Amino acid sequence: MLELTKKPRTDGRWEICAIVPENRVNFVTVAIEEAATPSVPASEVFPNSTPGTRLRGARGLMGMTQAKLAEKLGVRVQNISAMENDRRPIGKAMAKKIEVVLEFPYQALL
Repeated sequence: MLELTKKPRTDGRWEICAIVPENRVNFVTVAIEEAATPSVPASEVFPNSTPGTRLRGARGLMGMTQAKLAEKLGVRVQNISAMENDRRPIGKAMAKKIEVVLEFPYQALL
């Protein structure tokens, strides 16, 4: 049986080793740097933010209409409108589909 050859850290820090594709190195570096800096919770900056408003914003950033998003997701335009106006919840499965189409993290829509 293998034994640990290195003592675990006791200073409250973690050592992380990641293997990423060469074209994603900069993204990972930026993410690590951002994670190391203090931040303000989104709920404090955007107190009235809802999953629907975040969906509307993500769609707007991609320059996509409700009709185009509905077509790409295979749903009716009325469903997109209801989700954006918080009349219909965005389920996890739908949020993951939206993530692919809008390149927006699905967790922000839940």
